[in-house]
Amino acid sequence: MHPTRLAILDLLREGEQCVCHMEAVIGQRQAHISQHLMLLRDAGLVSDRRDGWNIFYRVIKPEIYEVFDTMNAFCSEPAGNLLAAEIKASQAACPCPKCHASEPPASHEKTSQEIAETKTHA
Repeated sequence: MHPTRLAILDLLREGEQCVCHMEAVIGQRQAHISQHLMLLRDAGLVSDRRDGWNIFYRVIKPEIYEVFDTMNAFCSEPAGNLLAAEIKASQAACPCPKCHASEPPASHEKTSQEIAETKTHA
């Protein structure tokens, strides 16, 4: 399996992740990661959902991790394992809601008060 797909699956072991988070953690362009996610989705290993501007992926066949763990038991280099330090360092560059949960979400929609003010000024 391709190293990027291994890294994606290893990251998804922690739970649902958005594409921008994967981009920051794995260090690949969004288009590259999306191509690999499409292959994983077509293989029936992951599913996606949209939440506003973000697309979140999750593993739907967790038994894939039994294969990972078995491979890691026989290999000198773990398959797809991401270093915790790399993940921690990359979170600063990640704009996703998961990494910045303490910050208020950026709103792309006007509030009802803003709409009312716009109508009164028109």
